[in-house]
Amino acid sequence: MSDASGTTNLQDHFEITTLISGFFRVMDERRFDEGWADAYVTDDLRTTTPIGVADGADAVRHVEVAIGRFAATQHVSSDVVVRHEPGGRTAHVRWNAHMTHVHPDSTLQARGAGANPLFTVGGVYEGEFRRTDHGWRVSRMSVRAVWTTGEPPVLPEDVATRVAERTGARAAG
Repeated sequence: MSDASGTTNLQDHFEITTLISGFFRVMDERRFDEGWADAYVTDDLRTTTPIGVADGADAVRHVEVAIGRFAATQHVSSDVVVRHEPGGRTAHVRWNAHMTHVHPDSTLQARGAGANPLFTVGGVYEGEFRRTDHGWRVSRMSVRAVWTTGEPPVLPEDVATRVAERTGARAAG
């Protein structure tokens, strides 16, 4: 599955890149029907985001809640780099993402005239992917914002405080 340098073969790279694109598409289309995450993540998924760390079913709900804070989103991935662990059943993956979030009318009204409808993020994802009987799945995933424009969503006060502590950004709540 991998050569002496530890890089993956083209088939693995294609499958992992397709999985990332599919995951982003599900988020943007908000296709969160029962069991949606089974096609993308392992049961023991751990996510690390500016909002915090979540595991398993809580990590899946975290994705759904985060996307639900916006009227629409568009996630674009690029520069996927895949490195296999010895044995080829685990891969470490890094990719860039451009994430555009459209605030709902309620946020714009709360912020007043001239509020920017967009919150845009350029970020880096890092993940651990595991080869399962059903193909590659994400078992660990973290995202780090490299830059942002606009204002983040209006968050519950406790979440906004946690984000400010983790990122050094001012709490928007």
